[in-house]
Amino acid sequence: MHTATHQAEFREARLVEVYDAQNTWGPDDDYFLARATEGPGPRVLDLGCGTGRLTVALAAAGHHVTGIDPADASLDAARRRPGAEAVTWVHGTSADAPAGAFDVALMTSHVAQFFVADDEWAGVLADLRAALVPGGILVFDTRDPRDRAWESWHTPDERDPVVLSDPPGDRPGEARVVQTWCEITGERDGVVDFTLGYEMPEGDELLSTATLRFRPEDEVRASVEAAGFALEQVFGGWRCEPVGEGAGELLVVARAV
Repeated sequence: MHTATHQAEFREARLVEVYDAQNTWGPDDDYFLARATEGPGPRVLDLGCGTGRLTVALAAAGHHVTGIDPADASLDAARRRPGAEAVTWVHGTSADAPAGAFDVALMTSHVAQFFVADDEWAGVLADLRAALVPGGILVFDTRDPRDRAWESWHTPDERDPVVLSDPPGDRPGEARVVQTWCEITGERDGVVDFTLGYEMPEGDELLSTATLRFRPEDEVRASVEAAGFALEQVFGGWRCEPVGEGAGELLVVARAV
């Protein structure tokens, strides 16, 4: 029996490496990078920045960027990225964002779904409103529950191989492969529990548990407006398709009032 760790893919260095190999630059990054130019100034907060793939790209594009994340292992990986020295990295949560310090606040990679309880989600939105200047822009993504994305995630009988880069000292050309899978362990009222499994190249298996909240569009809209934002746009995909079309997303753009 293997012991599962909560959100281990962000908190354990070996799995952070797998996460980075699985999650490379994509259309979502292009979308957020473009949106970051729409604030009243260059100061950008990347809340839940993870390993910093987008964060360092924002800094390279000329923004003054702060990345905040609660996971040490993810931030350690972020600080090792080329260009990381241009970013202010903060180990913490939305409560650690200084007031009135940002023109743009981003939550990418469905970070918004990790705030499961309504009061927790409301608190994060309130922190972001406080962190933004009046007229500042909030942009985030959350999956449209009508798309039921979790039903397409890899099951324990359907392994997804992830090839890792060779670490220093390994024999050239000897690929390290991690076999990954997902098991849905609970589904209730817009909340989905799941376990991620990793068969590591060293022969052991690691498990990570997580819970996500799939809020419908009307709830997302209401929560954003209740936090002091004027909701400007909600899209369904990375090319700004209408909700219900595109990639099964709810891409929210709101302005601090």
